[in-house]
Amino acid sequence: MMRTLLIVLALFAGGACLAKDAAPLAENEAVEQRLNVIAEELRCLVCQNESLAGSRADLAQDLRREVRKLITEGKTDAEVKEFMVSRYGDFILYRPPVKPTTWLLWGGPFLLLLVAVAALIMYLRQRGRTVAKATTEHLTTEEQKRAAALLAEEDKK
Repeated sequence: MMRTLLIVLALFAGGACLAKDAAPLAENEAVEQRLNVIAEELRCLVCQNESLAGSRADLAQDLRREVRKLITEGKTDAEVKEFMVSRYGDFILYRPPVKPTTWLLWGGPFLLLLVAVAALIMYLRQRGRTVAKATTEHLTTEEQKRAAALLAEEDKK
């Protein structure tokens, strides 16, 4: 048993010694770094919630290849993004520009937050009125006078 375990460990250790470094993805590492920076800012059109850099979809691979080609042609990052937007629209950008067609996209979360706060305030006011009304309805006149006297006594302290 022990001998078998030692043989298996020796085989794994020998395999690890023979392992080589991974081959680079491209001849030019600077191009790959620029590609990664640009691809992180672009959305995969198939996955829609992943960046172009993180997606494994076939279309994402094609788009990365296209971006790599544009970079090697000497295009700037802005020109590459402009090319992608001209082809696929503002949707491809994770941070689309602020313009009339994207106002709802940029302002929508704040609008929803304001509506939620207003609804919460209205609910709390209505609930406060209901609770106050319910507590005073069940008290007799004598109990109400006694409660008022206790509250006035607390205010004096």
